[in-house]
Amino acid sequence: MVFNEILQAAYQLMTDVFGNYVIQKFFEFGSLDQKLALATRIRGHVLPLALQMYGCRVIQKALESISSDQQSEMVKELDGHVLKCVKDQNGNHVVQKCIECVQPQSLQFIIDAFKGQDQYGNYVIQHVLEHGRPEDKSKIVSEIRGKVLALSQHKFASNVVEKCVTHASRAERALLIDEVCCQNDGPHSALYTMMKDQYAN
Repeated sequence: MVFNEILQAAYQLMTDVFGNYVIQKFFEFGSLDQKLALATRIRGHVLPLALQMYGCRVIQKALESISSDQQSEMVKELDGHVLKCVKDQNGNHVVQKCIECVQPQSLQFIIDAFKGQDQYGNYVIQHVLEHGRPEDKSKIVSEIRGKVLALSQHKFASNVVEKCVTHASRAERALLIDEVCCQNDGPHSALYTMMKDQYAN
């Protein structure tokens, strides 16, 4: 009875300061049919919801609660808008949730959209380094190689380099360390420059 009333106004409730909690609860505890009905109401609106303060919470909860087919359909709507989401204070949480919950084969478009020097983008890249597949981690590490010194001195990118050192394979880590120890930066070693830099240190 409650659900039938809610369904009429589902989209409006998803973006409401209080209503969003009720929609989330149905994604968490509702029947399969109820979840499917709500997922259908989201269709065509994934991007505006992802960028909205309360809607982004609903999308995250939906991604945790629906089947992988429905997840794939939902994330497809973000294709072409990844960087917009990643740079958005609400949308970047949705992209992180995609990486946590959605089948990797449905996420290639996110990997393709990444660049590492961005305030919110770096959070998502860090998330891949912590939770992603080894081959995706390796792609990121290979992007960093040859640029460790420069990226380490950058406020946001330095966090990504740090995560690379923490989560890379032993062999990859050795290459990154070699780069720091063997490269020169003018008269000094890269290591010396990094020690004295506010982020690289």
